Amino acid sequence: MEDRRCLHNSFINGNLTSLFKGEKLVMKNINKNKKALSPVIATVILISVTIVVAVSVAYWMGAIAGGFTSFEQIELPTVYGRAITSPWIGWNITIEMKNTGSSDATLNNIFMNSIPFKDYAQANVTLHKDDGTDVSATLYTTGVLVAKGNSVTLVLQLKFDQSVGFTSGTRVEIKLHTAAGKDYPTSLKLP
Repeated sequence: MEDRRCLHNSFINGNLTSLFKGEKLVMKNINKNKKALSPVIATVILISVTIVVAVSVAYWMGAIAGGFTSFEQIELPTVYGRAITSPWIGWNITIEMKNTGSSDATLNNIFMNSIPFKDYAQANVTLHKDDGTDVSATLYTTGVLVAKGNSVTLVLQLKFDQSVGFTSGTRVEIKLHTAAGKDYPTSLKLP
């Protein structure tokens, strides 16, 4: 039978610490020769990275906050009624809407005494443009846009109808409803 010790590697049988003694000396020399960054350069790098990250986060948060903070705010500075006797008997109710908010508003419905204005048989909406022309407002299909910072004047034409209670001296509650779901109420007394 052969001698099993001969078949084994001398690396396995030998003393491991004696084999790696030279290796440890080499590692110690490498560690001694390494040069680190100076504290000043390391500080400058850390500060610049922090500034870049802070600016990026601030820009990102500003974009998110801008989307959530835009709002519509319609004011109704002028609301009045005028009696009409020709070509029909009734009233013109003039409503000036001014958007003081930070986003556009779209008027999509008008309620008179809690009933949609379109349900009155003798009613019509006219949009008075800045150039002095009047157009029939397509309020219920497309809405009326009130851009931020701008004003729009609506003229509600209401014909005399005693069956629904519209007579001279009657108080009418008007509510303007926007696509964003906000309501802007006002009231007036028919002349």
